[in-house]
Amino acid sequence: MKGMIRDIELKVLSHLMKNARTSDRELAKRIGVSQPTVSRIRSRLEKEGYITGYTVLPNLRKLGYEILATTFVKFREEGLNGEEADKLRKRAEERFMEESFAPMVAMFERGMGLGYSGMIVSYHENYTSYSEFMRMLKQYPVLSPDIKSFLLDLNDKVHYRSLSFVPLSHHILALRKRTDQNK
Repeated sequence: MKGMIRDIELKVLSHLMKNARTSDRELAKRIGVSQPTVSRIRSRLEKEGYITGYTVLPNLRKLGYEILATTFVKFREEGLNGEEADKLRKRAEERFMEESFAPMVAMFERGMGLGYSGMIVSYHENYTSYSEFMRMLKQYPVLSPDIKSFLLDLNDKVHYRSLSFVPLSHHILALRKRTDQNK
């Protein structure tokens, strides 16, 4: 596991991943330490970047969204020197934040796989909203027009596993336990 944090810190992080609303007092009871200890640990985890924020996972369908899109894009940086590529990215980022669809984007990151170099996760009220998003996205000078999406119908009655960090919270503790056993 990358980055070494102590077992007690991992337990606090794991509990917060299950329910970020858990008070320091309740966490202290569950873990078996004092409330000030939990408060110090939480503060250290935030300061060191293990915790980057607290949020809720809303039911997008109940909020009026019908589509969750994962869109794969290619960045146009071939043939550009580093400075030109940086300027192009900065202009695109500024424009992106001004566009009416920017609030619909939950994540936009660089990556690799399937022949693409970036991924956008976005939510849309309907297919028309998604189509407008795609039309505007294809006009971005930093992106190739080769854009592909995978759409989730949020009204579908069948769900396998919705987004949650609870399974990850269990996994990081199990991984630590395995690592400790192998020492």
